[in-house]
Amino acid sequence: MSAIDAIDRNILRLLRIDARMSNARLAAEIGLSPSACLRRIKLLEEAGVIRGYTALVDSGSSEDTIAVIINITLERQTEEHLDRFEAAVRKHPEIRECFLMTGGSDYLLRVEVAGAGEFERIHKEILSTLPGVLRIHSSFSIRNVLATRSKKRR
Repeated sequence: MSAIDAIDRNILRLLRIDARMSNARLAAEIGLSPSACLRRIKLLEEAGVIRGYTALVDSGSSEDTIAVIINITLERQTEEHLDRFEAAVRKHPEIRECFLMTGGSDYLLRVEVAGAGEFERIHKEILSTLPGVLRIHSSFSIRNVLATRSKKRR
């Protein structure tokens, strides 16, 4: 695939807002024919720009859950160690997000818990058993100030 142009960026922007948007509606908003729009989406998928689609699941009201931000430092940062850690993280739906980081820690994870007891279980049964973990540093959020993946816009 050649470089991403303004039309592709617009397609990606709209799909980030609503990945279930019909191709006909997406095409109309972009200003393309439905077939041209679908062809561009397929090219973006084949090139790996669009890696997949997912459902963002609400775990209940924000008052019921606490977001925990976890910094993980690995014993070693070799490709093998990173791959093993990432494969293990993907097996645990409790881990909502995982980012490979620069700086003081190797990974930043986000989990949502009902309270300290649930986090203790996740720490004991999941986080401390992930391969190659040297250090775990966790911070509990007080409140969410900004979330860009909020309810679907209409």
